[in-house]
Amino acid sequence: MTQPPPPPPNQPPQGGGFGPPPQNQPPQQPPAPPSGPDFGKAPEPGYGYPQTPPAAPQAPPPAAPPAPPAGPPQQQPGYGYPQAPPQPQPGYGYPGQQPGQPGHPGQPSPYGQPTPPYGQPGQPPGYGYPQATMPMQPQAGGPGGGRKNTQLAIIVSAVVAIALIIGGGVWYASSGDDGKKDTAGTSGGTGGDGGTEEKGGDGGTSAGAQEKAPADPASKVLFQVPMPEVSKDESSVVVSGSWLTDKVYAKSGVAEVVGYDPAKGGKKWSIKLDGPVCAVTDHVTDDNKTAIIHQPAMPTKKQRSHGCSQVSVLDLDAGEKVWTKTAGEGPISFNNVTISGDTVAAGSTDGGVAFGIDKGDVLWSPKATDTCYDAGYGGGEKLVAVRKCGSYDARELHIQTIDPKSGKVITEYKMAKGIEYAGVVSTEPLVVAADVGDSAGDGSGISDFFSIDNKTGKLLARISAPGDQFAARCDTITRIESCTGLAAGNGKLYVPTEEHDGSGESYSQANEVVAFDLTTGKQTGQRADSGDNYTITPLRMDGGNVIAYKRPPYDKGGQIVSIDGATFKQTTLLENPATDAVRDVESSMSPDYSELRYSQGHLYMSQVYASEPSSTGDKEYLAIGFGAGG
Repeated sequence: MTQPPPPPPNQPPQGGGFGPPPQNQPPQQPPAPPSGPDFGKAPEPGYGYPQTPPAAPQAPPPAAPPAPPAGPPQQQPGYGYPQAPPQPQPGYGYPGQQPGQPGHPGQPSPYGQPTPPYGQPGQPPGYGYPQATMPMQPQAGGPGGGRKNTQLAIIVSAVVAIALIIGGGVWYASSGDDGKKDTAGTSGGTGGDGGTEEKGGDGGTSAGAQEKAPADPASKVLFQVPMPEVSKDESSVVVSGSWLTDKVYAKSGVAEVVGYDPAKGGKKWSIKLDGPVCAVTDHVTDDNKTAIIHQPAMPTKKQRSHGCSQVSVLDLDAGEKVWTKTAGEGPISFNNVTISGDTVAAGSTDGGVAFGIDKGDVLWSPKATDTCYDAGYGGGEKLVAVRKCGSYDARELHIQTIDPKSGKVITEYKMAKGIEYAGVVSTEPLVVAADVGDSAGDGSGISDFFSIDNKTGKLLARISAPGDQFAARCDTITRIESCTGLAAGNGKLYVPTEEHDGSGESYSQANEVVAFDLTTGKQTGQRADSGDNYTITPLRMDGGNVIAYKRPPYDKGGQIVSIDGATFKQTTLLENPATDAVRDVESSMSPDYSELRYSQGHLYMSQVYASEPSSTGDKEYLAIGFGAGG
């Protein structure tokens, strides 16, 4: 599993003008990894840490497992001794890999790799990163906790806008997979062989699929958004968050969210925020509302962060902020946010709070008698809580499917004691990821996946996914549902392998997407090849198909492909220009550390940090849009 690091202070992310990444670049020496928040102690700074960090050199060494923080006195877990998951079945590793042959690492990890930005442990927090706040002292409680109402304050916002450059136009339409829409994809002339595929045709005819290949998948640049200005004193600012509807492509800037025409890039609206963005959700409701967490004020030299206490709901069609709320007396500084149905749920080391999406009324919140707390949530079709009980050295995680309106526990699975963090890959089917015993060794947050029956709470399968063989990642420490580079559906989990020697020239590299059966935990034997010197990464499900991005070699453009869920045949939906200028921008936005949204022949790629301009004077971009079909 691989992850890139965030940019070091006073140094922008790679890209825009830096040229294509060299092959087989030597690794950098990583420092000691940061430790995550703990139950009963003040969380480490860095709540503004984005879901996907910026570019970094390839081929990092594996990260050392994080050292556990000093925990509070031993507490009795609230739910009793957990069920031990079964032992992994043999043969889960990368298919056909020879013993002793290491997987080729991809992008490096932001956890425990090169120097973290301001706001991470070991450095003073910086622009866009809140300072640590003291969590509420846990008390006694039971499953699901009691979640009672707290007083809220409505915050009014204001701040700056960003510039943009606009280009030509192509028609766009949105798509959705279930009752609640997700933004289309996340983490994207002809050229390259890109593995087994079809170009053009009528791809996307699998059950429920909406993405169809145009007659000509060759794309052109629709527009580019310049990188917003960042103060020289602040190094970098969190700008994570991008969403796609049938009317707008929306992207976070410096303390604002801007809506652009999805075909031409013209600015349609701007929503000002009181402070920088801390965390977002990819989920969008049927009427195109989403939720974000941000700071209540702009950082200054005297106070670099004000905490991540503001939860806001945005109307992406109207370009308006529906409401902004806080919770708790502190108030609570939140780590993550999601949406399920008409509920906005935000988690923290102080516990979780749920708001009604229309008016922001509190539906449930922590009780003073809780011994456990909701560290965070996975949203979408279901609402799943990762609930923490016990102290650090005897942690017990409860994976709970809960009723969005009442917070009542519907089903619960207790993970083995000692697993400190877990990330929600999918809520339907229910799949969570964890780094059991810090055994992944690469900072990806994944050594095993757990497939859980949503109706009974019983474990269906534990899937071993060694970090040196598979390439996906989760920020299980704070983000909870930030797992990227994989997809779940059709009763299967789709995971990319690490890069390995290709079949072409002696230095070629390639990888595959393989499928695991979520009931048995075994590989199905299906695989989708990247093709020599491409790297294939799943973005999302499209009905029964998998939408994936192929990062290109130095002389080709990237591709979006649809992998048929039954045959694993690939259909090219979009292929980007192979010109030097376009490749420079595209190579700066790998799916490992950037945001990719794809729908109906349109691909949008964006950064999650805004940084001080590089000394080279090269143009750098916050986002770029591509459109297929001429």
